[in-house]
Amino acid sequence: MGAQFGGWPEQAMDVLVRLQGEPDRETRESCRADRERLVRQPMIDLLNEVADADARYEDFSVWHYRTNSWWWQNQGAVIRIGRKVEIGLRFSLEGLRVQGAWWYPDAGQVDAYRGAVDAEGSGRELSALVDAVRNKGYDVSGDVMKRPPRGYPADHARADLLRHRSLIAARALGDEEWLHTAEAVDRVLAAAAYLDPLLTWLARHVTRTS
Repeated sequence: MGAQFGGWPEQAMDVLVRLQGEPDRETRESCRADRERLVRQPMIDLLNEVADADARYEDFSVWHYRTNSWWWQNQGAVIRIGRKVEIGLRFSLEGLRVQGAWWYPDAGQVDAYRGAVDAEGSGRELSALVDAVRNKGYDVSGDVMKRPPRGYPADHARADLLRHRSLIAARALGDEEWLHTAEAVDRVLAAAAYLDPLLTWLARHVTRTS
């Protein structure tokens, strides 16, 4: 378990400023210890507290670094809700961003999704859930085909959803003062609550079939 989460320190932003652009290896290595302590560790502490508040969120991962500079400039984490269904968090100079996503599907998951979208009951439910998160300020995107998949009519009532091969609802939570306080836990839990009905639908209908 990490320490009690009290927000990201102001100095975390200073570390990320030093990592802007295309920092060379020497710059990255000189920032590594500070980044671990001030940027990555608070994300671990945050998610431990989120998991303490709701046991559904206990299965999480906080990313380490990769060669690409983007991974040094953005601290990511995921909370696994179901197979390829996740809540994602990203901390950067722009603040904290959250998303609910079904993506990188296993074989058979796209067909399962399309079947659930096509069915009148589950399809109408998903359409309402997507509208609800949009009304909460989430951008809905994903891997989207140009036209409905073969076997479905172009004028299908939910043709827009049938075109998805992944589904992502994301929004920026902001970079205000709360980011540097324990209030960030409540902000993440509130965002997770908004996303929960959509992610529950996905976990129920988009199951691993192979």
